[in-house]
Amino acid sequence: MNHNQYETVIILTPVLSEQQMKDAVKGYRELITGNGGEMVLEENWGLTKLAYPIDKKGTGFYHLFEFKANPEFIKTFELAFRRDERIMRYLTIKLDKWGVDYNDRKRKGEFNQPRTTAVAEEAAS
Repeated sequence: MNHNQYETVIILTPVLSEQQMKDAVKGYRELITGNGGEMVLEENWGLTKLAYPIDKKGTGFYHLFEFKANPEFIKTFELAFRRDERIMRYLTIKLDKWGVDYNDRKRKGEFNQPRTTAVAEEAAS
């Protein structure tokens, strides 16, 4: 089966309780895995101020899903977001091989190392 790797970020309405937010996220996780998808990474970015109000709300719960799935599944996934009043916004992107490589390297901590420059190295010697 042809599986691509995707990232989806959803913004849930801030009026949800912590448990309601967790239940919504769990439902979407199960939608991915129940349709033959594979979770790669999940991150709860928490309640965050929005750049501009959406539906008169200034904050929202951000959540990231990184997963592998059949391309046909994305239509089903996004239709579920459009039908869910808890979801204020969503964005799904297909990761190309460089995006997948970057995310793998980021998870391994390769980008958390302080960079040294040639000037700094010369000053130290």
